[in-house]
Amino acid sequence: MPLLRHADDRRSFLKLIAAAPLLATIRGRSLAAAVTSAAKPAAAAHDLSNNLYTQLGVRPFINARGTWTYLSGSLELPEVRTAVEGASHYFVDIFELQAAAGRHLAKLSGAESGMVTGGSAAAISAATAGCMAGTDKKKVYQLPDTTGMKNEVVMLGGRTAFDSAIRLTGAKVVSAPTVNDLRAAITPRTAMVYALWRDERLDAALKITKAAGVPLMLDDAAGIPPFEYFTRPAKMGVDLYCFSGGKGLRGPQSSGVLLGRKDLIDAALANTSPWEGAICRSMKVGKEEVMGVLAALDHWSHTDIAPQMKVWQAAVERIKKLIETVPGITGTITVPTAGNSYPTLTVDWDEQKFGLTVEQCDDQLRSGTPRIEALTDSNPSGVLPEISNTNPNRQGAHKNQLQIISMNLQPGEDLIIGDRLRQIFTAARKKAAA
Repeated sequence: MPLLRHADDRRSFLKLIAAAPLLATIRGRSLAAAVTSAAKPAAAAHDLSNNLYTQLGVRPFINARGTWTYLSGSLELPEVRTAVEGASHYFVDIFELQAAAGRHLAKLSGAESGMVTGGSAAAISAATAGCMAGTDKKKVYQLPDTTGMKNEVVMLGGRTAFDSAIRLTGAKVVSAPTVNDLRAAITPRTAMVYALWRDERLDAALKITKAAGVPLMLDDAAGIPPFEYFTRPAKMGVDLYCFSGGKGLRGPQSSGVLLGRKDLIDAALANTSPWEGAICRSMKVGKEEVMGVLAALDHWSHTDIAPQMKVWQAAVERIKKLIETVPGITGTITVPTAGNSYPTLTVDWDEQKFGLTVEQCDDQLRSGTPRIEALTDSNPSGVLPEISNTNPNRQGAHKNQLQIISMNLQPGEDLIIGDRLRQIFTAARKKAAA
């Protein structure tokens, strides 16, 4: 029995004709790269095969997986690199710098105040400690011993892999899977409510927490861009909220921001670096990260995301066009709404007919040259996969899928990915038909 119906072959042939210009471009670039490499081995500015990392035995890669921390997040904006370099030439008082940064963040966001943190997880820890100990120095030093303090944090939606950022402060996690569970979960011991939601459930939760006098923290780590999500929580009256600096914001990888009510930001600052004895002292953020993340926010505050979205969309469309030249391969492009909101290509095929699983395809992408990292259900950085088994990029998916996230792709890398996938699928199809 043939692997695929003749109708599929005919459709793929037509798609092959449509993709001919892309294939010609790939062949032309391959020849040009070979000539350039022979003449000037170090000519390429973005050489994945010869750079400071390969000299250490580390393989840089094409990042089609997204802004994962274990894959070093994203690439800094040019403005960020300039700010980080400029900041490195001076000494400043970190207390004064955080106060000034807080004023600037308030102006940009509409929140009462803000602070720069060592990432979103650090923001969660500082917020939790602040909601429990406040600015009382004895209590600040007492943590993680929470005796005499409100020490429960209600997690809306249930536990996640990041609740360790809450628990390390000494707080006790209480799960509230739905909004309907929230009211009963709040007790006189509740110090804070934690949420990942930014849909209508957040409004409903806020009505309950406001009435109970309990601060709600929104974790929107991957929420920027678009920049409108940076100002929206303050307008809604969210007490505390945070973003990662090293994801879509494209600031320093080890940075984040925490914003919200001034009294709560002051408390979070009192429980983190540079305070000696604070539970979050180890979550140090330097002057370079502070100035770098502010530069990133300044960039997005006046940047129209629409042209960049078109670039990202065009990249996955080209990959889709290339892979669909192989009969039996289909691609679907979507833009997730729950964070990481970039054009995303989901690649589908019949694994049994092709004799190729998603895991095997992923392994071939990773082991090839250049190395390519795509998004699948694998997570080498996960500690408890049974807790963190959700993926905001793939909501509602019931099977492991291969996805291409466009946000981190550099010019020309879409063609490399499309060509590699086409080769992998073609080889698998031929082997299965033999």
